[in-house]
Amino acid sequence: PFTLVQPKAIQEAITLAVFAVFTSIAFKQETLRWNHCSAAILPVAAVFLVFKER
Repeated sequence: PFTLVQPKAIQEAITLAVFAVFTSIAFKQETLRWNHCSAAILPVAAVFLVFKER
């Protein structure tokens, strides 16, 4: 059983991961920089915090 927020957090993280893979394949001339990687960590951290026990 999930809370109301947990599926939404998972959905956002999966959506951003799929988008990142697609754009890295489709736009090979663009390189990933440090700010892109640090921004990708934030949704993963959000999922962790949502599922963390109180």
